[in-house]
Amino acid sequence: MGLRDVLGVGRRLPEPGTPLAALAQASRVDPRTPLAEVELLALDLETTGLDPGRHEVLSVGHVPVVGGRVLLRQARHELVRPRGPVGESAVHHGLTDDRLADRPDLAQVLPGVLDALRTDTGPSGEVGRPVRRVLLAHFAQIETAFLDEACRRLYGARVALQVVDTLTLAQRMLRVPTPELATGRLRLDACRRTYRLPRYRAHSAVTDALACAELFLAQTAELAEQHGRPLRLADVLTR
Repeated sequence: MGLRDVLGVGRRLPEPGTPLAALAQASRVDPRTPLAEVELLALDLETTGLDPGRHEVLSVGHVPVVGGRVLLRQARHELVRPRGPVGESAVHHGLTDDRLADRPDLAQVLPGVLDALRTDTGPSGEVGRPVRRVLLAHFAQIETAFLDEACRRLYGARVALQVVDTLTLAQRMLRVPTPELATGRLRLDACRRTYRLPRYRAHSAVTDALACAELFLAQTAELAEQHGRPLRLADVLTR
């Protein structure tokens, strides 16, 4: 399999020697792999808005999920200095211009995120060719869109990630019609209440990543019971 196969048809190759190139060279996980053997990275971004073409990343939080466990020791939280003002978005996440003024910019933070999306431990625990971790997020199109734009701007290419979206899983499991998505029934906190998970303060990137990871474990436990067998990655994969 070549880099163009990994990146997707028609995608530009990343600049050699960059963290994106290293991630692109890592193998994708076979969807038939038992979910218990798949490494995921729960990721959350706080941004100045929802449009990656106009808005900016202000903080990044991520934590690995491996073998049905959340690896808290490997959780990371980075604040990011934007190129422009934070604006009214500070009302939601509390990240103000002065608080971010001495923080690293996205070009300094993004390599750590891309490195975290790659592991040297493959399915069944073997060590060898690097494997991509599956991206795990709640309403994952925000994270994937901002990552895509950042990689395009900084490294000249986008990368296709395998994605599990806990919002999509909740929509399927609760049978919520697509027109009802805006009602709040599928917000992260609302989905967690379904499983009586503890309530966390919202709009902290690392806390939201942890909350997503916990929700995923609760959802997959229910799904495995419904299926009457251990899950495979294909059972939960969004894309």
